[in-house]
Amino acid sequence: MNIQKNLDNAVLTLTLQGRLDAITAPLLSEVVENELTGVKKLILDFGFVEYVSSAGLRVILTAQDIMDEQGEMKVIRVNETVMEIFDITGLVDLLTIE
Repeated sequence: MNIQKNLDNAVLTLTLQGRLDAITAPLLSEVVENELTGVKKLILDFGFVEYVSSAGLRVILTAQDIMDEQGEMKVIRVNETVMEIFDITGLVDLLTIE
């Protein structure tokens, strides 16, 4: 998993690449836990994400909970495979997906 970060005027865009699974979810978790202070809008760019496991879903939900308190979060460029995972797990009803 590669995570590219871009912070611009309290908008943090995280462009993720690879698999978001039990092995790589801690990398995203570390960013979510340590780098959202002062962020008003979080954008998760899933354009290069191949797969999301339950560990990855847990981190996404944690990020959503944090951003519900301090701003907003969007998930963008979700491919068909990941969208199916979001749909099956009910995350499509909890996340803003564009």
